[in-house]
Amino acid sequence: MKTLKLTIILAAVALMIMGLSSMSFAFHSGGVAECIGCHEMHGAVGPSLLQGTDQSSTCLICHGEPNQSSYHVLTPDSQMPTGVAPLNMTPGGDFGWIKKNYYFTIRGSLNTELGDSHGHNVIAADEFLAQDSRNATAPGGTFPAGQLSCTSCHDMHGKGRYTTAGVYAKTGQAIWTSGSYGALPTVLSHGSYATGVYRLLVGAGDTRDGVTFTNPPPVAVVNSTYNRSEFFTQTRVAYGSGMGDFCGTCHPDMHSTAGILRHPTEQVMSGAIQGNYNSYVKSGDMTGTVANSYLSLVPFEEGLTYSTANINTLKSHAVTNDSQLGGPTGAATVMCLSCHRAHASGFPESQKAQIESPFIIQDGIYPGSDNAQSSIARGHSSQETAAAYYNRNVTKFSGYQRSLCNKCHAKD
Repeated sequence: MKTLKLTIILAAVALMIMGLSSMSFAFHSGGVAECIGCHEMHGAVGPSLLQGTDQSSTCLICHGEPNQSSYHVLTPDSQMPTGVAPLNMTPGGDFGWIKKNYYFTIRGSLNTELGDSHGHNVIAADEFLAQDSRNATAPGGTFPAGQLSCTSCHDMHGKGRYTTAGVYAKTGQAIWTSGSYGALPTVLSHGSYATGVYRLLVGAGDTRDGVTFTNPPPVAVVNSTYNRSEFFTQTRVAYGSGMGDFCGTCHPDMHSTAGILRHPTEQVMSGAIQGNYNSYVKSGDMTGTVANSYLSLVPFEEGLTYSTANINTLKSHAVTNDSQLGGPTGAATVMCLSCHRAHASGFPESQKAQIESPFIIQDGIYPGSDNAQSSIARGHSSQETAAAYYNRNVTKFSGYQRSLCNKCHAKD
């Protein structure tokens, strides 16, 4: 009898844990969430009966909670005092970096690195996030900086979906679950059901403040435990295709040879570039192979469009245990997120790695204002520098590691 009771208790605990686990990304479930999660019928403080003062403030009621969880993208001020980095280590980054201003001296001259340079300055009055002080419009585009919000890139109602026919649509088959984690449209006894698009991103036909998206949302898959330190193993987001075209909607001149294009995106990596990427391990070490060359700080697209087979392939690659470290082959492409984080980072222009100092690692340590390498730390504490690299173990770099531009260009 005792054994039976113990079995029942263990089973109940297991079900509870499974239930809590599934809830980690169940609020949106790939589409429109419960209305009262964002709107308040009688006590609203924002427009459209929003619970927050504005759209982004409403999003951050949940996504800015004061603890690190999968869906959190903003660390509260109280948890990141001077010298302490934002907590969240999602692939997109933590908006907390936007609040981090740095002051430092280079060759006798005082320099400033504004937090505004660290990412997308979404406007969220309740979280003291304001318009970018440096730009009136999106760099390389016309999107008004004063209107930037979470919903500029994400569809708050999640209408985008892929149907059982593998077709992108904004109506039709009901959405049964998120498409961010590799789930597929399905046919059940009571009907056919779609999956939501990756990260509820807006797509073809959606207009935001005079800017219209012309392409379907990017194709990608991520593991559900993506907000994590990468000290031991990397978090691999399996990007398929379309991210550069998505970013180019608001930054078109970054993608036009008639504009200010300086680096290709959404282009197949040439044989030489693929060769460099797959051989490059760290400064002074070119012994890598295509089987083990993946680096989360320099990801790439696999050149896969939406299909059942391709989503299954991407899902098999989207792991956090370093079992899938294959590098670029075939139609793999460089994209905006090869260098930048979508939300924010610890470095200027939302770069994933420092490109304004000669070394990422100097004398075997992360540079910091609190250690011997303060001259190249640009005002960051060593803890902030390490956190900006998601605490990647310094032994994975060279003792004198240079820019990660070299992952593709091998000039060091």
